Amino acid sequence: MPIGVAKVPYQIPGDEEATWVGLYNVIGWLISRMAIFDTMQTVTPDIYTICLEIAVSMASFILLGGEPTKCIAFPHARITLHLPASAYYRARTPEFLLEVEELHKVCEMIIRVYAPRTGKPFRVVSEDMERDVFMSTDEAKAYGLFEYCIGDEMIDEHCDTDPMWFP
Repeated sequence: MPIGVAKVPYQIPGDEEATWVGLYNVIGWLISRMAIFDTMQTVTPDIYTICLEIAVSMASFILLGGEPTKCIAFPHARITLHLPASAYYRARTPEFLLEVEELHKVCEMIIRVYAPRTGKPFRVVSEDMERDVFMSTDEAKAYGLFEYCIGDEMIDEHCDTDPMWFP
């Protein structure tokens, strides 16, 4: 595959090779990140997500979007949940109200993804996102944001049995 060419649009039927997504992201465009998440849900091969250092806001959403049991974080990574914000605070009142209404709909969609994947009730996820929850890897794993923390036991367990781990 040529450098700079996205793999997803050129995926051939029968392509079962796993895809890896490394996350180091603080902020970003809301709809673009949702499009990445949606794409991850539609491709045939497994998607591994890895939090390298920090996953804030939509990066934690993308981390959660990996194949169940294939969401990974490094031991000293930090993961933060919070609601997306609007950038249109200088807009005229009617435009601002439309933006707020749209943002509310998008936030609700995001929470509806987090809730079943983490096993938390909608209300709990909503309250946590409203108050910006900063988590260590242990806390994020207990919350249900990822399944594995890269460590010695994981390397020992998968290195000899699964060629996809640490090739």
